[in-house]
Amino acid sequence: MEVLNNNTWTPRSGEKTGNPESLSSLAPAFSSFFKTVCANQAALRPAISTDDAVCRTIPGDASWPNRYDWAALNATVNGRLIATVPIAAPCHNSFTGQGYPNKPLSTYNEDQCAALRNSWYLPETQMASSSAPMSYTQSNNSCNPWLDPDTPCTIGGLAVYAIDAASLTHIQAGLAFARVHNIRIVIRNSGHDYMGKSTGAHSLALWTHNLNSLQLISSYAGPGTTAGTSYTGPAIKIGAGVHGHDAYAFASTHNLVVISGNCPTVGIAGGYSQGGGHGPLASLHGLGADQVLSWEVILAGGTLVTADSTTHPDLYWALRGGGGGTYGVVVSMTVKAHPDSYASTAFITVLDNGTNTDAIYSAIGSFMSTLPSIVDAGIYALFLATPQGFFVTPAFAHGKHQAELDALLQPTVQELEKLGLAYSYASIEFPTFLAAYEALPLLWNVSQHNTGGRLIPRDLLTTNPAGLLSAIRNVGSQTLFSGVAFNVSHSVSSPDENAVNPYFRESIFNVFLGVPIDYFNWTANLATMDHITNELLPPLEALTPNGAAYMNEADPQQSDFKEVFFGAHYPRLLQIKDKYDPHGMFYAVTAVGSDRWAEQSDGRLCRV
Repeated sequence: MEVLNNNTWTPRSGEKTGNPESLSSLAPAFSSFFKTVCANQAALRPAISTDDAVCRTIPGDASWPNRYDWAALNATVNGRLIATVPIAAPCHNSFTGQGYPNKPLSTYNEDQCAALRNSWYLPETQMASSSAPMSYTQSNNSCNPWLDPDTPCTIGGLAVYAIDAASLTHIQAGLAFARVHNIRIVIRNSGHDYMGKSTGAHSLALWTHNLNSLQLISSYAGPGTTAGTSYTGPAIKIGAGVHGHDAYAFASTHNLVVISGNCPTVGIAGGYSQGGGHGPLASLHGLGADQVLSWEVILAGGTLVTADSTTHPDLYWALRGGGGGTYGVVVSMTVKAHPDSYASTAFITVLDNGTNTDAIYSAIGSFMSTLPSIVDAGIYALFLATPQGFFVTPAFAHGKHQAELDALLQPTVQELEKLGLAYSYASIEFPTFLAAYEALPLLWNVSQHNTGGRLIPRDLLTTNPAGLLSAIRNVGSQTLFSGVAFNVSHSVSSPDENAVNPYFRESIFNVFLGVPIDYFNWTANLATMDHITNELLPPLEALTPNGAAYMNEADPQQSDFKEVFFGAHYPRLLQIKDKYDPHGMFYAVTAVGSDRWAEQSDGRLCRV
């Protein structure tokens, strides 16, 4: 890891940056020439700035930048402009995209296609690209690696170009270019995004993947997480592209821990923390959004600001749980770091043999009745109900010995024995958080599923446990049901301290369900999404009227997203959005203010 010094960022060594093939002959050495040409070109053709545009410009419009404009931008960002070619292009005979308007590319390569198919479901395959969506549905099936090579490969819903940002000036240049040419902007980090925020048709993406610096602040003394208070203690400054595992590892070298998610490749400073962010330490220290002491943000106008509880406190509040991709481009955040300790994990497996399903769901009901005591002890528990059985995988206890964790799970084990269910139970203690985290198994690949979600309030465990169990069985008998249990009610002074939906503080677990993507039948895949919206989620929604969902793990088709994702905070968030982005440069699906825009049938983004 590189250390952030004087706002200078260094990309990960060995990672590739992109000179688009169509621009490679227009080298940065000709930068001045092309800037002059572009100025002359702009004077001769229409231009619509983002300030007064009803619709964003798309390829084919007279105001769409020509190749000289793009070449000048490429020179300005030191050759880091990438013209999108979908990563599945080697599985197709040819590709034609807006970044390559004059010649279709001959792209088929049997060996490359085979290698891609073998690694397609790994997050690393998608996140290494500046354009590939982790959730394939967001590509609109435009370049499917599993179809016949003669099937056209097109750009679909992907960004046309991306800037592989290695400095703040690269982001500022991209924003300035988009403002002048009225181009849709997308902010992309790791691509861990079920909702479609990090991609967009006819857009320019600002790819923050390589802003990956980490800096230890041994004794931070500055504004705290609540106005009028201060925080004194260790902190870590985290670049926008830092992955969760990288942050965990860096903190561990200083005998500290930070808050991040379960998946090691999630971008911690991106939509994860900006959208709330739960993880293995949530029951001890709260959500990712609760940890942030300050943000460095580039606003729509290109200005770099620091937002904390005393400087731009409204922006600071909004970024802590009010959603990513909508207020500005976060380039770093500084977060609290907590003392490390030993940690224990435990796993339960009960397989469904076709005759024991009723007993399994009885055991799940018993397990859920123990969740308050588990999470109140600072433990984070992930459990699954699927057609294959019931799994706790894992219960994660930082600062708890193995025997302490075993005792908390003993009632569930006893219930399994009472019901005569065959099961396996395993627990282990580790010397550090990182050792425990790195020993966790990879359960499933997130990029294989269409998704939906709902937050479950704590009181439902006592007011209607049978109804809750029935709704869980409705999902688990058909597909993947996961519940992530936590207690984050004690980690803030009040539910209004930051922009996280206040319903999170009342919740005991987050439901996250997934139905596999059908790569061979796009119509069936779309029907799967409707099945989640119209059949799997409604029983859970009926149990939680006026309820909520975690915006990062939810149904992209959630019609009442303003209430469900943001709750009572939405009106204030919209005011802050309008203050810092008055012309609506930052659009993201289901983000604050997104209902003012709509995608047309051709992908064009227009005001409504």
